[in-house]
Amino acid sequence: MIDVTVLMLDGGFASTAVGPIDVFRCAGVLWNVLNGEAPSPCFRVTAASFDGSPVRADELLSLAPACALAEVRSTDLILVPAVGLDLETLMTTGYDIDLSVARNARVIPWLQQQAAQGAQIAGVCSGVALLAAAGLLDGKRATTHWALAERCRRRFPQVDWRPEYLVTDAAGVYCGGGVNAASDLSLYLVEKFCGREVATQCAKAMLIEMPRIWQVAFAHLDVKAQHADEAILRAQEWIHQNYDKDVRLEQLACRIGMSPRNFIRRFKAATGQAPLAYLQNLRIAAAKRLLENGRNTVQEIGSTVGYDDTIFFRSLFRRHTGVTPTEYRQRFGQRRLSAAA
Repeated sequence: MIDVTVLMLDGGFASTAVGPIDVFRCAGVLWNVLNGEAPSPCFRVTAASFDGSPVRADELLSLAPACALAEVRSTDLILVPAVGLDLETLMTTGYDIDLSVARNARVIPWLQQQAAQGAQIAGVCSGVALLAAAGLLDGKRATTHWALAERCRRRFPQVDWRPEYLVTDAAGVYCGGGVNAASDLSLYLVEKFCGREVATQCAKAMLIEMPRIWQVAFAHLDVKAQHADEAILRAQEWIHQNYDKDVRLEQLACRIGMSPRNFIRRFKAATGQAPLAYLQNLRIAAAKRLLENGRNTVQEIGSTVGYDDTIFFRSLFRRHTGVTPTEYRQRFGQRRLSAAA
């Protein structure tokens, strides 16, 4: 049986701790019981806070753990939930990585100690910042909530941040993107430790989807990168106004008085993306809004955002979001939302 310790931390979303506990406890159990078979638990789950005291998730909810970290002598797997994102703090001060980490910094030495002893460690959403602060993600691929990615990239530049993914796996250190990605990450870990069949049965029994891969479809792209390169800002402004047209990057470079090679270098240094990737992201973001709010066909939407080749547009959209335009509309379009309401 696999020993997993789920941390209880101050701030954040309680569901990112409680949800994984449910998934781990149900693996090998709930499906069996529902089908008249003998339960075969896969995980022995412990919920722990730093000193064993209850923690405050937000003003409405506190969580009481089973023990203190010092009582956990060894564990195979540790899950770190979201931290420092309680709505009261967000509404007053916004999200502050350093404050989020400081509120729970006492657990960092314990995470480092457990990692040195061979424990595998997973973090969800803003909780990934604690893994980064512990040095566990240095040189490794990681993800976090799409809205926190740029802050994390600036604060922890030694980490290979990949916010387009909902789940990352880097040599025994795992990350989950947003709040609901706690379920994706938990099921991923069930599959990793126990196999595909157990994970699928667990998902079916709990009526949750098997792990998704991408979170790009949930992000509203922030196209106004913060930097001080005035020439590149002018180029960005022109792209925003003309993204739906036949954009020739060589002509744009000439427009702002640069050689194409220098333009590409400066643009990437300022925005973190090559000009073509930036243009594609902007077009896909526009296409997502049209799919969410309009009734035009996929072909019409592709043409509207600058792609007359519908096959290429479908392929590009899937590459960026992990789903086809039609699937995206089914999930996030007005008709789907109206039906849900």
